[in-house]
Amino acid sequence: MSVLRPFKATDMFKFNHINLDLWTETYGINFYLSYLARWPDLCSVEESPNGRLMGYILGKAEGAGTEWHGHVTALSVAPEYRRLCLARKMTAQLERVSDETYHGFFVDLYVRCTNAIAIGMYEGLGYSVYRRVREYYGSLGLGRNSKDEEDAFDMRKPLSRDSLRRSVRSNGREIVVSAHDVS
Repeated sequence: MSVLRPFKATDMFKFNHINLDLWTETYGINFYLSYLARWPDLCSVEESPNGRLMGYILGKAEGAGTEWHGHVTALSVAPEYRRLCLARKMTAQLERVSDETYHGFFVDLYVRCTNAIAIGMYEGLGYSVYRRVREYYGSLGLGRNSKDEEDAFDMRKPLSRDSLRRSVRSNGREIVVSAHDVS
């Protein structure tokens, strides 16, 4: 049985096998440390009984007014531990803290429009597409004229404070915004 526990700075020495996945966005050490310093209650890891990291989630609280929300910045599970509901467990913890501690209206996340497996998983967790963000993911320098930016879906799940469900749109896939318009 695995254990969900707070993410510690020393965990960065143990998560390379998770970050090597093609779909996982990786960041510099300062980025991870800034999240751990500012939002430690929104960052956690799933750990096996032998101490091996199985996955992690990084989150933050942001926005203003009715846009105040929790945000999933990174969620990744090592390939050998997928399909064990670990992502569900980590996401539920982040949602609970976003609701009960930060009193957010919703939790949001961005996912590549081509990542059908992740989109299906998030929909199964109660998230829906709020809008499509053009060229959210930057160029890898591989495409024609190094112009291979990829769109993202901004997916949202309402929390208890959003009683009117304003963070949900039935036509979210049809609403397209520029990455420059996203704060």
